[in-house]
This record gives sequence, structure tokens and C-alpha cells, in this order.
Amino acid sequence: MISPDKSAASFISGKPVTTATAKAAMIIPPKPEKNFAELISQEPKTKIKHILVAQTPPEGVKSPYFDLEAKYKVKFTFVPFITVEGVPGKDFRKQRLVLNDFGGIIFTSRNAIDHFFRVCEELRVKMSQETKFFCTSEAIALYLQKYTQYRKRKVFFGDMNNNKELRLLLMKHKDATRFLYICAEVRKDEIPSFMQANGFNFSEGVMYRTVSNNLKHIDMSKYDMLVLFSPTGVHALYDNFPKFKQENLKIAVYGNTTASAVVGKHLRFHAMAPLPHTPTIITALDNYLKQSNR
Repeated sequence: MISPDKSAASFISGKPVTTATAKAAMIIPPKPEKNFAELISQEPKTKIKHILVAQTPPEGVKSPYFDLEAKYKVKFTFVPFITVEGVPGKDFRKQRLVLNDFGGIIFTSRNAIDHFFRVCEELRVKMSQETKFFCTSEAIALYLQKYTQYRKRKVFFGDMNNNKELRLLLMKHKDATRFLYICAEVRKDEIPSFMQANGFNFSEGVMYRTVSNNLKHIDMSKYDMLVLFSPTGVHALYDNFPKFKQENLKIAVYGNTTASAVVGKHLRFHAMAPLPHTPTIITALDNYLKQSNR
């Protein structure tokens, strides 16, 4: 168990990762990912004035987006492309899952945590103090404090915010418990496929879903750049604009799955994060605007 004030680098349950553990976790190696950095469009950069961000507006008056606005004389407009809806407890019951039958709960997002504890409350379920929580990152693990006494819980996480470390953690506890993977109706396949291939005793608990917002009021021709954060955001774009044409619109993406969804729609993207030189979408936008708006 790793406490919030202790570095998690190269640790599993507070112990250094051993070579044997690493080899065990790679019984079914993940499929090699594309080098999306090589797919960033090299077409000439054009001046950017108006950027549409597929997210809710920042809270408060301070935000790195506002710093970019002042620095490069651009205008950001924030419109969430998707909404996350919870699966009601009465509908969750139809999945025939008894939450206290699981000794290990897997969280890969804050949404998963929010809806897990919401379902627990709706079903009046109190999880055992012995329940283990497995999280993709420390930030997600610390979010558990919103719902439970963190230091009294068995919480496991890596420090690299990736599924490779999560696989290591799961392999370490493979034979000790039954797992429940908290997910959306449409979810990434990597973790479930890994667990199935390696003989885990696990189930998937669908506790939330993403739906496209109505974006038909948006005039896409007004914008010089679109910033997308998820494959569902790409789907929402086409749900609202089935005949969407990119033309001169520049696109910035966050994450490999988003980049893959963009490429899958035969679109081009011009900035991306996280990459070694652009760890955040802000640095990716800063790098692009530095060249386009100079």
C-alpha cells in the first residue's frame, strides 16, 4: 500500500518492481502502438485567431488557456462535446454483480470513482475495509479521498499514469482476489483483454456512459483550430455534423486513442500531447502558436 505522501516510482504495493514481476506482467505483451508523433501534419502553419476547445470552460479567472490568449492574441471558446451520464443503480442490478464479492476494484479515471461510489450509495452497499483499489495514477488514487478515508484503505498505483504499470500491479495480486473493472458503456479494450488473456478472475461493471451533446448551434467555419480530448469527442463531432469536412481547420489532440480516432476519420492533426516535448495540451498549443502567430 502506498500512502499519498510517498513516491510511487517503480513500486508495487510499496515494494520495488522486480525483474520477475515485470516478466510475469508481460505474458501477453500490449500491441505496439503507432508512433503518432510521426503523423502530426507538417503542412505550413497558418495564423490562428479562434480556437474551439471540446471541454467545459475553466473554473475561476486563472487558467493557462487565458495565458495563451494574452500571449498570442487568440480567443478560446469552450464547448463540451460529450456528457457523462451515470447508469442508475436499478439498471446496474441487471448486470447481476454483487459489489462485495470483489476484493479488487480497478479505476482508470475519476469518472469511474464518482460513479462507483454513487452506485454504492444507491444500492446501500458498504465496501469492506479489506477491499483493494487499483488506480492508473497517483492523481486518480488521491481522488478516492473524496469518498473514503484514504489512509485506511489498501490503494495501489504507479507513478507513470499508464496501463503498463497498472498491469504490473494487477499481476502482483492476480491470484489473491477477484477483480471488478469499473468502466463506461464504451471503453478501451486493453485492460480487459489483458486480464482475460492472463486468466484473471474478473468482471466488468458498467456504471456510466458518454453521450454526444447537441452541437448544431456551432458554426465550425468560425474556428481556426479544434482541440479534442477523446474518441467520443470525435464521434460527437460527426454525430452533429455527419458531412463534416476539415478543409483548413487545424486540429490538436490529447492522447493516442484520440489521435487514432481522428486518423480513422481521415482527418489531419497538427498538435498533440502528451509527447516528450509536449507533455500537456497547453504546451502543444503553445509550441504551435509560437510558430503560427509569430
